[in-house]
Amino acid sequence: MKNKSCLHAGWLVDGTGRPVQKAVTIHLDGNIIQSIDPVQKTAPSQASFLLDLSEYTLLPRLVDCHVHLFMSGTANIAIRQRQLEAGYDELKPVISDHIARHIACGIGAVRDGGDGKGLAQRYQQECLELYGGAVGTDVPYPMNIRVKTAGKAWRQNGRYGKLIGRSPAPGQTLAAALCHEASLPGYIRPDHIKVVNSGINSLLSFGKETLPQFSLEELSQAVRKAEHRNLKVMVHANGRMPVQIAIEAGCHSIEHGFFMGAENLARMRDRQTIWVPTAYTMRAYAVNLAPSSREASTAQRNLAHQMDQLRIARELGVPVALGTDAGSLGVHHGISVREELRILLEAGFTIPEAVQCATKTGARLLELTDMGTLTPGMPAAWIAVSGSPSSLPDSLDHVILPATTATGFSE
Repeated sequence: MKNKSCLHAGWLVDGTGRPVQKAVTIHLDGNIIQSIDPVQKTAPSQASFLLDLSEYTLLPRLVDCHVHLFMSGTANIAIRQRQLEAGYDELKPVISDHIARHIACGIGAVRDGGDGKGLAQRYQQECLELYGGAVGTDVPYPMNIRVKTAGKAWRQNGRYGKLIGRSPAPGQTLAAALCHEASLPGYIRPDHIKVVNSGINSLLSFGKETLPQFSLEELSQAVRKAEHRNLKVMVHANGRMPVQIAIEAGCHSIEHGFFMGAENLARMRDRQTIWVPTAYTMRAYAVNLAPSSREASTAQRNLAHQMDQLRIARELGVPVALGTDAGSLGVHHGISVREELRILLEAGFTIPEAVQCATKTGARLLELTDMGTLTPGMPAAWIAVSGSPSSLPDSLDHVILPATTATGFSE
């Protein structure tokens, strides 16, 4: 019975959205959860190892569904501009640092939203194993992490999105561009397709909407081509019409979704389209821009409106997955997951519901079947934070990670 072990947890938020469980014993066979029971006075006799986390809350490892690994969240404009211009060799250690920050914050998977040079995808190919396990002596990670990349995003020629992607050739449809690229020598298949279908949020004119970048017909054809290759499509879309087109085209997730309106939220509920709201970007703008500026004021209004949409989404039952847009101004890799969780809680999500957004729903979006919940039959991919769940999200400042050491965990 040497593979049998158990954990005592003061509280368990299992990722399913169900109520918090208090004082439980998690029985393991190897790394697989066999059962979860009320704490007993003594450990079962067949257990060879007992880890006492009775003063901690256990959560599944977190998922950030929207990051840009090539870019730092720094407000230093010179550094940001340099990172936009830099090549792979210069940014490789930057990406490594960002991934290490995610791991330190208890994040077990990230989905990259693209960069104009495909640097994150190259890093994935050269520095990470096929399924995202960290390798190499220059990447001293205490745990593995899943890194899903889009390579370069797609945008319409002359429209927003140049820093994260490229455009189809003149006269070429998006679907044709996808097929052509896949036929090129040396083509590397991405983990998903990223499409930009609107402009960026205005920080000067509250609620300003931009026209869609792609028509419903063109985007629908592209989604069918992607699905034929078993690839999901994530779509940057703000405003009513760009989001409506993305939903009706069958895109799998709406990224950002500012000012999309209740009708689109109902459409997403009906189709079970996942929303990745990235609301913290606006709070970060408001904090990092001049306090009395028009831009900071508009960012605050944008945030308030997005939180109203989150309240509606919760009431309707729209599936929401946590994503931070890490790399955006003031949105730092890793720690911003805490802040995005805070906004979900402020918008009325319960602690189990907010954790579900950051675990089960994110894992579902990334098609990770072996993480996202701490339930019988699943791997024990857990993190622990001090105190009860009521301390979240602040307790995420200090995350306890499982380790292969004799102590059973590391800080």
